[in-house]
Amino acid sequence: MSLKIALAGNPNSGKTTLFNVLTGSNQTVGNWPGVTVEKKEGKLKSHKDVTIVDLPGIYSLSPYTLEEVVSRNYLIGEKPDAIINIIDGSNLERNLYLTTQLIELGIPVVIAINMMDVVKKCGDEINIAKLSQKLGCEIFEISAIKKMGITELVDRAVRTAQSAESSATWLVFDPKVEEALETIVGKLPADIPETQKRWYAIKMFERDVKVLEQVNGVDVEEIILSVENAHDDDSESIITSQRYDFITSVIKGSYSKKSTSKLTTSDRIDRVVTNRWLALPIFAAIMTFVYYISITTVGDILTSFTNDTLFGAWISEPLAAWMESIGTAGWLTGLVVDGIVGGVGAVLGFVPQMLVLFFLLAILEECGYMARIAFIMDRVFRRFGLSGKSFIPMLIGTGCGVPGVMATRTIESDRDRRMTVMTTTFMPCGAKMPIVALIAGAVFGGLWWVAPSAYFIGVAAIVLSGIILKKTSRFAGDPAPFVMELPAYHLPTGESVFRSTWERGYSFIKKAGTIILLASIFVWFLSSFGIVEGSFQMVDDMDASVLAVIGGILAPLFAPLGFGSWQNTVATLMGLIAKEEVVGVFGVLYGVSGDALALVEEGAFGSLGAIGAHFTPLTAYSFLVFNLLCAPCFAAIGAIKGEMNDQKWTWFAIGYQCLFAYAMALLVFQFGSFFTGGGFTGGTAAAILVLAVLLYMLFRPSKPRLKIQGIPVKN
Repeated sequence: MSLKIALAGNPNSGKTTLFNVLTGSNQTVGNWPGVTVEKKEGKLKSHKDVTIVDLPGIYSLSPYTLEEVVSRNYLIGEKPDAIINIIDGSNLERNLYLTTQLIELGIPVVIAINMMDVVKKCGDEINIAKLSQKLGCEIFEISAIKKMGITELVDRAVRTAQSAESSATWLVFDPKVEEALETIVGKLPADIPETQKRWYAIKMFERDVKVLEQVNGVDVEEIILSVENAHDDDSESIITSQRYDFITSVIKGSYSKKSTSKLTTSDRIDRVVTNRWLALPIFAAIMTFVYYISITTVGDILTSFTNDTLFGAWISEPLAAWMESIGTAGWLTGLVVDGIVGGVGAVLGFVPQMLVLFFLLAILEECGYMARIAFIMDRVFRRFGLSGKSFIPMLIGTGCGVPGVMATRTIESDRDRRMTVMTTTFMPCGAKMPIVALIAGAVFGGLWWVAPSAYFIGVAAIVLSGIILKKTSRFAGDPAPFVMELPAYHLPTGESVFRSTWERGYSFIKKAGTIILLASIFVWFLSSFGIVEGSFQMVDDMDASVLAVIGGILAPLFAPLGFGSWQNTVATLMGLIAKEEVVGVFGVLYGVSGDALALVEEGAFGSLGAIGAHFTPLTAYSFLVFNLLCAPCFAAIGAIKGEMNDQKWTWFAIGYQCLFAYAMALLVFQFGSFFTGGGFTGGTAAAILVLAVLLYMLFRPSKPRLKIQGIPVKN
């Protein structure tokens, strides 16, 4: 018989890390809420008939956030055979609040106190035997990240699930509350299982809207009011207060915390990195360093080897020579060498840079710094209509826009969530970084500031959009308060960092071997064939190809942005399929592989006649800005459609992204041309008009908003 065991716990308690250990899965692990926005399932490695379900991190079973709704709907509706309640041992009192609610579900509970290595390091002591006796649950000390105590926990959880018996001790409230709950239980419909009736009664007593809707017709208001009058407090506060009274009595004698007045290492670091004046400059310096290392120095060295040696000297040249020696048709040689190797190789050539970038970002995430950035950015975003919770999907989106968009589900406000969906993909995801790397190396000779500027262009676009959109009727209103737990700093483990790096890198490589491969063949075919003298045949000049005709029709649209050639137009349009394909198109059209790409990376862009004719530093940067900010790839657009759940909103989001990208690229090119001696033209006048409209949207009056600062909760 198949069994299901659910993992439930607070955010940052180590649920997903434990899930990965138990199932061998590679789910995303992060130091911010919302990483797991849906339940994840995997087979237990040691028991293939047992399914482990990773539920979103929650603080309670109240329906205040999407995570809580997802978790409690699963626990109540699908009712797993057992629950492993993961508790952060360094935050015992707060974590036990959820435990008291899980016990009331009538499902067998096994408790795993995680991070015991941290607890012992701090000098704190937890008497597991006494704590287990008071809660009526078996408790195990574990360290998910170090894989300590996992075997014993799993064996007990499986046996508990098989027996389906719960020995947990329900929290007994004061007599008046218990009397009220007993009366409510008697009123509940017969179709509610006996084991769940107490939980339903408590939720009805708390006036839980969703539960009251579910048992519509059961009137308990008079019962609740009598208890509220007796306690001179509202029903939800009464339950909350008595839960904490119970928790206090439980941990008394079971938990001793080492008293110290000294600041922890995390506190001392946070005094600097979250300082009101130093936080943003430090963040800017760190991200500049990350992109400098990954794109300009270490990453560039590795990419040069991949492009020059691997795809150039070792693959393209020998392959072309071999195919010619065996008498292969010219078109087939062109397809394989220029279409497949040239297109896919141009994209894969940037994999080393991407891996270095993902590796450095994984270190920042694992050590706990990125959680601080969400809190720091709350100070900035709140001034422009967004909360720090909106920055979390954007942080996730630096790997891929799809999970970034999906992470917006954790935002309670519909207007804030929709605005975050619209702006999340402004952040340069991994798929956009090859474009940044190509432009930085090809046009700017590897100047250090180009790659970091791409990151901050995304941040600036989000800030500007927040100001503009919040002043419209669709998005007006105060941003939701942002409360976030700041995990203690710790050294990342090699396994978690390399796993995160590989997961992000693998998706990039997989896309190159599927979507990019097919798109490159498609581009090669359309750029190699055309209609000549009334017949469809292979052409020597790409300007006579079918692709040139198609691109030429739309090229005038991009002329005001400075890159109005059909080649650049095609590259931009193909970027909607996959952003990596922008580089893939250049690889096919310009033969950017081997020696040619070496010239590009050395900054000798002009020596490649075909490419040099289409770009200057100014037009290249305009091209970069547009491709960073315009509508994302089809996969991300699909995610936007799924999260918006409305076709009109989806088109509005795509339209806004493209319009905003066009406006920004227009300003870059037209003002750049004017200030570099290009003179005043119609394009300059258009740019001035766009700037005027933008300034009006930014500075027009709006209703005053309540300014609520983000509140960090320290471990």
